[in-house]
Amino acid sequence: MRTLLTTLHSKYVHASLALPCLAAFCGDDCGELLIREYTVHEPKESLLAQIISIQPDVVAFSVYLWNRTATLELVDCLKRIAPDLRIVLGGPEISFEGADFFLRYPVDALICGEGELPMKQLLSAWRAGRQPEPCPGLRTLLAPAENGQSQLAELDLLPSPFAAGLVDLSRTLVYYESSRGCPYNCSFCMSSLDDQVRSFSLPRIQADLLYLMERGVAQIKFVDRTFNYHSERSREIFRFILRHNRSSRFHFEIGAHLLDEELLQLLQQVPEGIFQFEIGVQSTLPETLARIDRAASLEKLAANVRRLREIGNIHLHLDLIAGLPGDDFEQFLRSLDWVAELKPHHLQIEPVKLLPGSPLRAQAADLKLRFDPNPPYAVLRSPDLSYFELERLRGIGRLLDLLVNSGRFVRLLVEFEKPFGSLSQGLLNLDEYWREEGLYVRSISQPELFAQLYAYLQKQFSPAELPRLRDALARDFAHQERVVKGRTPEFFNTDLSDEEQQQVRARVKTAISDLPREGKVQYFAAVFECLGGISERKVLIFLYLTRSGGGQQVREIAL
Repeated sequence: MRTLLTTLHSKYVHASLALPCLAAFCGDDCGELLIREYTVHEPKESLLAQIISIQPDVVAFSVYLWNRTATLELVDCLKRIAPDLRIVLGGPEISFEGADFFLRYPVDALICGEGELPMKQLLSAWRAGRQPEPCPGLRTLLAPAENGQSQLAELDLLPSPFAAGLVDLSRTLVYYESSRGCPYNCSFCMSSLDDQVRSFSLPRIQADLLYLMERGVAQIKFVDRTFNYHSERSREIFRFILRHNRSSRFHFEIGAHLLDEELLQLLQQVPEGIFQFEIGVQSTLPETLARIDRAASLEKLAANVRRLREIGNIHLHLDLIAGLPGDDFEQFLRSLDWVAELKPHHLQIEPVKLLPGSPLRAQAADLKLRFDPNPPYAVLRSPDLSYFELERLRGIGRLLDLLVNSGRFVRLLVEFEKPFGSLSQGLLNLDEYWREEGLYVRSISQPELFAQLYAYLQKQFSPAELPRLRDALARDFAHQERVVKGRTPEFFNTDLSDEEQQQVRARVKTAISDLPREGKVQYFAAVFECLGGISERKVLIFLYLTRSGGGQQVREIAL
């Protein structure tokens, strides 16, 4: 019996972890197991042809928010092409379906929750020519009723899919799981259904990580819901990484409020750019946090984020969720400013998703939460937020990505906040312009982004305020793109006197003599009128050093 384990990724760089885990656990008892990974961007006809060409007896899909619709379309077609083909669906998007799902889609079995035990039970039975015995987490066409979910009592019973060579390490990103479950009960999260945290043993974790680090995997993303739920365990893993890492980078989702002094001191030893922490703030309103059963000290979280920011070696990604019960528009903007003051490298806003099976979805009617019934199940309105207010928050989230998270406007943002009193009010004002100009409905290049921002600044600010904003925007542009004579954006003042031009040439000649000989050096000079809030004519020179394979470096020199 040949079984194809497959899924549709949102991006090619992603590599599945679920499928290799299933293959490693099922082993030889289940016949021939093949893993093939595709993306949602491939044409349906191409996917069907590739799957059928493998000539499988069973096709098992791992189904998620981003691929549910595309996967179910493939399922419909596969059964028409090969009526005897057995189709199995698993994953979070399938685990909470009712028995009527078997009437709507031509599937033979559903795997609900953790898949290793029920998948092995199913495939080994089919290989032996019999129907599987009932077990938690396995539902079939002959026994479609919900019957709970199964769990591995000891995670080390799952053989390492990495040591077995089942994980594709050629991609940029590899997912890694050191534990399952979460100690918290946040009602919007599926992990709230499994509050008993189980961890692989430290020897097993260390063996897996050493395997990945020795093979130079570019980025290892831990999928643990709260990686540092146990301080001593997380310290041991961090120490092991610091001793053995060669070139890999690591992403962890952590509870910042759980960081203790010993762990913070250890993190000071991490080389810059190696670790990234994702930290869920979600809301700063105590009533909202209580209603979603999120128990975390905001004071401790803020103190530890500030400490990490002072250390400065770890990339910090903080999240806020819009549309949670009790959180209105003005309160959410206050939360945004609260988080922004912590100076994260990345600040993300997402509308709450009412995922199938989550407690919040079960409470939606009582809480009067209206949400999209289709993936990704985002909230559409609540008693506290209208649809339009949510749409404005989505817009602000887009602007955060463009202006703050991109790191392209560090000088402009300093000046931009001042007249509005806060980042949120400034972004709210900019959101109006972005909507008026229809800029959310199309993609724009980096030069056009700067041009649109300058048009906004001219419209919004008085002649007295404009110079300092224009100068900040121009400096940001010069550090992002090489300014070419003849194609200079209008927010630059290139009207240098003859004496200034001579001084620029002399200064450039001196500066170039101090630079490495390899590479190409070009320069651009412009007049600035209001640097650092002081009205004074200044000439800045931007040197652009381009090296083969090394990208472009920018050096700013004041004349």
